Amino acid sequence: MPRTRTAPRTTDADKDRPLIEDIRLLGRLLGDVIRTQEGEQTYALIEQIRLLSVAYRRQADESAGRRLKRLLQSLSDDQAVSVIRAFTYFSHLANLAEDRHHVRRRAVHARAGHVQPGSLAHTWQRLRRAGVAAETIALTLAGAHVSPVLTAHPTEVQRKSVLDAERDIARLLAERDHLRALAAAGDDHHLPRELAANEALLGARITQLWHTRLLRYSKLTVADEIENALAYYRTTFLGEIPRLYEDLEHALPGHTVPPFLRMGQWIGGDRDGNPNVNADTLRLALRQQADVALRHYLTEIHHLGAELSLSAMLRPVTPAMQALAERSPDTNPHRADEPYRRALIGIYARLAATLRELTGGEATRHAVAPQDPYPSAEALWEDLRVIDESLHAQGCAALAQPRLRPLMRAVQVFGFHLATLDLRQSSDQHERAVADLLAHARLEPHYSALDEAAKQALLLRVLNDARPLHVPGAAYDAHTRSELAIFAAARELRERYGSASIRHAIISHTESVSDLLEVLVLQKEAGLLRGTLDHDARADLIVVPLFETIDDLRHAVGILEGFYHLPGIAALVLRGQPGQYHEQDVMLGYSDSNKDGGIFASNWALYQAETALAALFDRLSQEVGTPIRLRLFHGRGGTVGRGGGPSYEAILAQPAGTVRGQIRLTEQGEVIGSKYANPDIGRRNLETLVAATLEATLLPPPKPVPARFVRVAQTLAQASLRAYRALVYETPGFADYFFQATPIREIAELNIGSRPASRKATQRIEDLRAIPWSFSWGQCRISLPGWYGFGSAVQALCDAQGAEAAWSVLQEMHQRWAFFRTLLSNMDMVLAKSDLSLARRYAELVPHARLRRTIWAAIEAEWQRTHEALTRITGQAERLAHNPALARSIAHRFPYIDPLHHLQVELIRRYRAGNQAEKVKRGIHLSINGIAAGLRNTG
Repeated sequence: MPRTRTAPRTTDADKDRPLIEDIRLLGRLLGDVIRTQEGEQTYALIEQIRLLSVAYRRQADESAGRRLKRLLQSLSDDQAVSVIRAFTYFSHLANLAEDRHHVRRRAVHARAGHVQPGSLAHTWQRLRRAGVAAETIALTLAGAHVSPVLTAHPTEVQRKSVLDAERDIARLLAERDHLRALAAAGDDHHLPRELAANEALLGARITQLWHTRLLRYSKLTVADEIENALAYYRTTFLGEIPRLYEDLEHALPGHTVPPFLRMGQWIGGDRDGNPNVNADTLRLALRQQADVALRHYLTEIHHLGAELSLSAMLRPVTPAMQALAERSPDTNPHRADEPYRRALIGIYARLAATLRELTGGEATRHAVAPQDPYPSAEALWEDLRVIDESLHAQGCAALAQPRLRPLMRAVQVFGFHLATLDLRQSSDQHERAVADLLAHARLEPHYSALDEAAKQALLLRVLNDARPLHVPGAAYDAHTRSELAIFAAARELRERYGSASIRHAIISHTESVSDLLEVLVLQKEAGLLRGTLDHDARADLIVVPLFETIDDLRHAVGILEGFYHLPGIAALVLRGQPGQYHEQDVMLGYSDSNKDGGIFASNWALYQAETALAALFDRLSQEVGTPIRLRLFHGRGGTVGRGGGPSYEAILAQPAGTVRGQIRLTEQGEVIGSKYANPDIGRRNLETLVAATLEATLLPPPKPVPARFVRVAQTLAQASLRAYRALVYETPGFADYFFQATPIREIAELNIGSRPASRKATQRIEDLRAIPWSFSWGQCRISLPGWYGFGSAVQALCDAQGAEAAWSVLQEMHQRWAFFRTLLSNMDMVLAKSDLSLARRYAELVPHARLRRTIWAAIEAEWQRTHEALTRITGQAERLAHNPALARSIAHRFPYIDPLHHLQVELIRRYRAGNQAEKVKRGIHLSINGIAAGLRNTG
């Protein structure tokens, strides 16, 4: 009897072999470039450093570590820069290889029929098992709103020139996979020559990178930030979002999925702390956004014209299609019998005229002159629908599927505005403008000195008066004029690009009801609020409070309840905008709450605020007899300390009943590049957002969180808050330690953002922006905001309840409570990426020995307590035991990041000692770039 043969088991080494081959190839090509461009001696030095670093990291060879440290300290400034450049570029190339491997592994799983968590296939499985019908899913999507919002923050350290070259390398790696697949299928006749040609092109692009500046010599402008963000629409969003909708409709046969997934944007409209954002940047942002959308449509229309060569002599088109062709200005006799081409030439001419009218730009091709611009994106969609219906009537639906259908979906989703651009400003800046208006209107000379009740009464009186406050010819200060100009521009741009172009006015540092009323007053002054609050007021922009600090989050419900119980406010929201639901966005800030009180206290405050807000809007809906839809907007950053971490787990860990098909979340800094620079990976990340939103909305809610879990979480939050604030805000000299033991001062000098690193010219932690705060700790590999305080909190719980009882309940919480499990998983990732030995080297930069020893001892002790707590609660002695793929990624990349850290410390030491040569400064900034690239979520 023949023996049954089984397929050999695929090991982790087998899975990673293509990745290792790609990394070795790219590393070899980089080495060839360095040898050719910099000489054999420089190449040998870099290779020596690489080998010592690998031996020290992977083999724990202490002798190699000592030799590495001595060698790096002996380098000249020029040598240090060359070494830093080499390892920085290697980090970039390793990222590209890793991205390619993610795509490759996903394809392997798809071919094997495996579904992975976060994919739509996995979501359909879960929903089917739960008995959720397709009709229910379709109905949910009809009222859903999912929106990733791209923001500009000073952690995006890549130049567009570098990103463009890296996209070419990513494309060549994908092409190489295709060649390997042909070889595996036996079609390898030309393979050696084609692989050699591919390798030569890779070498050329790496040579280009080596000779391309990584750093900016001039400060990044808002216009630069706008252009950088728009690159992701060209490469990923415009193409991948329509395909995602196609997959959704394929999974829901017979149902049309409305455009619920839309992009958001802050760049050009976010003026909180950025004096460079004004009415002109708002206009520039939407003009550039429209340019990207319209040029995409023009390109697709041009290609459709080449594809739809159907002759009416062979089969007649629908009457509507024939009428569309007759309206075209195309009179070429060669196309007299080709109605689709004639119609598309007419559509192209109208789009070209629209481009000229909305952006001032010119289309690249003209069969006929631009004319008769479209009044709206809906009018363009209607013309495309006529073509689609005619093709279906002719039995040629297959011709619509590859290009026309995605184009129609793109027009639905992106319109003429591409993405919804938010306005954001700090509440105190709104107050300044309103105070100036009230003073010049002689209604109140000292508005800011009023108590809250008096402010509300005065603002309600203003909102119930149809007359504007603005006095023609009055000498308003520059700030007031700028704020009024912003709102006036918003009205103008909504009329120009459509109501979806600007929908939200976000109020940073919302601390009172009057903060919300002030924005309604400013809308009224610009004509964005019409009518009076006591009669028929209708506001164009949703007033969005942003609750940031822990205290703000605690007061969120009280503020919104007070706002909605003012006369006329609920009616204003219920009138809504034409075609919109009765909706209220509320933004929650992860960054400042963490900087304020540490990771556990911050996350617990957010969890409580979300739960309470959902209950509040349920009550308000009952009071007014109509549902008011709450949409939470999560201000997440790149690092765990700023709300980062895997989006799928984060959404599923939201309190039960708080998602309900509605979610906006920020995508910031270099995380945008890591998620969306590669179209395949971008598509996966978008799919994950949709999948998690559907699961959080439609799956049966988990059992209520036991009251004892809530009590334990409250105890942990209070204890962690005390421990965190004791170090950060109550330890004498901590601010000095931070500014000396991290590269914060050097980061502030980088030309990587259009806004300053600090809100004020001080060295107070309170005034520092949360982004450079987290970025700096990530650079020195301690990532303190992502874990500090949790170990002490667990110790306090053990002391209060007894160790056995405390560990038992914590382990049960980890098993049964998604919020707690996800938070600990994120801390686990942060500790895995931290490195005490490297962080200790940064601590050596602090000249005051006692301060250094005191604070480092506190940090190290808390790290150990947190590490031990995670081990005991999760039962996993090794960090990332639940995520072996990430663990392997770290093992691959960290030996190549280590030299960058050692050299960064050495050059910072030289720079602060007075050696401020350009090479030293450049070396520090290059090392910041390389470390950020290697760690991938540092901002």
